[in-house]
Amino acid sequence: MSDKILIVDDDRNICEILEFNLCNEGYQVECAYSAEEALKKLTPHYSLILLDVMMGGISGYKMAEKLRKENNLIPIIFLTAKDTENDMLTGFSVGGDDYISKPFSIKEVIARVKAILKRTKTVEKKEHFTQPGQIIYNNIIIDLEAKELLIDNKRIILTKTEFELLTLLAKNPDKILSREDIIEIVWHETPFITERTVDVHITRLRKKMGKYASVIVNRSGYGYKFDTDEISL
Repeated sequence: MSDKILIVDDDRNICEILEFNLCNEGYQVECAYSAEEALKKLTPHYSLILLDVMMGGISGYKMAEKLRKENNLIPIIFLTAKDTENDMLTGFSVGGDDYISKPFSIKEVIARVKAILKRTKTVEKKEHFTQPGQIIYNNIIIDLEAKELLIDNKRIILTKTEFELLTLLAKNPDKILSREDIIEIVWHETPFITERTVDVHITRLRKKMGKYASVIVNRSGYGYKFDTDEISL
């Protein structure tokens, strides 16, 4: 059965163009012309959302934030004319998995859709064979089976990308991983990923880790590491 994609944009012309091209790629596609309509349509059968940011009523950012607070981790690709670095950071901070600026290339959109869906399936396939286990550093618990982060016994909601980033670093304590290494492992099937994308996701992950944000250390010119010296073991 083909993946089901929900397009959310108040511009019907954009919806029609995206729907036509994605259907030609074999996807099942439905459109919603507002976040309110999308929230009513959304079911667990959808595999991905293409989400406009600037809409009347609930914005794309607010919709994504609402879904993440409800622990809905469906992949979200933002489509927006807002293309500054701060806009990108906002998109990732509310739980977006990717961010494409308008006007966009249909080929680029399709490539990113395919990459995120492939990565999601790869992770799910690996999860099926993962043995029960945890990575524990004092009050930081990474549950590899449930794909959850617990800090001081409080569950922290992470996106798949954030969880993969944290797990990668925590499995290699005190080892510096370059941005190129991280992209190769976490985004190996995703085109158009830059080193800045890594930085933005790390910033978002640190924010969610609160008082333990300092365990993820940036070594200027080299990359990132999970610094166990920052944890009282």
